[in-house]
Amino acid sequence: MAKQERLSSLDAFRGFTIAGMMLVNNPGSWGAIYPQLEHAPWNGWTFTDFIFPFFLWIMGVAMTMSFAGRMERGDSKSAMISQAARRGATLILIGLFLSTFPFGLFGTHFSFATMRIPGVLQRIGVCYFLATLIYLNTTIRGQIAWIVGLLSAYWLMLAFIPVPGFGAGNITPMGSLARYFDTMFLEGHTWRGAPAPGFDPEGVISTLGAVGTTLFGILVGHYLRYQNHSKEEKVCWMFFAGSVLLLAGAVFDMWMPINKNLWTSSYAVFMAGFATCIFGLFYFIIDVKGYKKWATPLIIYGMNAIFVFTLSGIAGRVMGIAKIPVTLGTGEAGWVTLQRLVMDNVLLRIFNPLNASLSWAMLWDLMLFFFAWLMWRKKWFLKV
Repeated sequence: MAKQERLSSLDAFRGFTIAGMMLVNNPGSWGAIYPQLEHAPWNGWTFTDFIFPFFLWIMGVAMTMSFAGRMERGDSKSAMISQAARRGATLILIGLFLSTFPFGLFGTHFSFATMRIPGVLQRIGVCYFLATLIYLNTTIRGQIAWIVGLLSAYWLMLAFIPVPGFGAGNITPMGSLARYFDTMFLEGHTWRGAPAPGFDPEGVISTLGAVGTTLFGILVGHYLRYQNHSKEEKVCWMFFAGSVLLLAGAVFDMWMPINKNLWTSSYAVFMAGFATCIFGLFYFIIDVKGYKKWATPLIIYGMNAIFVFTLSGIAGRVMGIAKIPVTLGTGEAGWVTLQRLVMDNVLLRIFNPLNASLSWAMLWDLMLFFFAWLMWRKKWFLKV
């Protein structure tokens, strides 16, 4: 099979996704956010709910392109599994670092007894390693079987395993099987902002759905390497496959609601459909028609996505808690965070609260892009 060139469209799609993630993660005020820039409270979806599954789907596509090339060069399976374990562990450790930062500094509270263990990078690391094991030990048919098996098993678990005090099939925040597992295995270490105490949106059994999302990306990666279809044909088939998945997810929603918090099987199918269709559009514009210049900022963002995410996590935490001395309206000296200073004295004087909060998030995205651009110019690409 011929060697595949690097897909600019995949880097651009990754950049679009990480830019979206930074936009929704960094509002000027959590009390003033447009509804589409928040997660759906429980069932349903918003723009924000597209972002994490897109990232896992993209990772699956990239894994296929990378591992297939290494296998053709003769790299051993054990070496690739070992490297995947190191990468997965590194992502988990970075995620735990971000969960605990700033370690009690700046007057914050920190305790190992209550630190959050799950998280975005932790889930990415786990999905990367598990998807690697599946990819390296199965054929395409086997990978399809794993998708069907994982999503069916997870659906049946949520639907038929009874939860003490709530019974079977309860998918409310308090009564879901996912929360029950999280309280058993992660008690005291879940996200404080979750829809129910003891639950975590990156928890234990919902990872089954997330692995399924990654495997959907792996299948598209296989197809992109397929030599018997032209690029134009690949675009058509991606739109077709994505549309079928969207329809299947919408139908599945009647039995198991689309729910990002639970990463339900219907959500995994539905979001894989959206990812396939939107990537198909990127692929058509950039790699088929050759219109690449407009996508350069997204490509720059996408080639250092983990760096951008990590920098944002550290800088965002500092900006929200580190205070500087100012003179208050009363003439007295006081201390405020830099974020509050800019919001109160600049953005809120220009915009209404919603647009001021959005403007801060957009400025944050631009700041992160500046650092990504500097690294791109130096050809520094953070790989884990």
